[in-house]
Amino acid sequence: MQQLELRLNSDYVELNQLLKLTGVCDSGGAGKALVASGVVSVDGKVELRKTCKIVAGQKVTIGDLLIYVLPRRASS
Repeated sequence: MQQLELRLNSDYVELNQLLKLTGVCDSGGAGKALVASGVVSVDGKVELRKTCKIVAGQKVTIGDLLIYVLPRRASS
């Protein structure tokens, strides 16, 4: 299984934007279509809400791709 990590820049990222930021999709619109097709899972459950808020600690799965969502870096 291929694994990616995404470090947040804020408290959360919308699911369709996460797919865009990790390079799974070319655009947020393509991310919405992918979510709508029912192939995206969040923490092991199929997620159909295109703009659901993904927070640090969650895992997003698309086929054999696993994306770990990491917290934003503490500012110094």
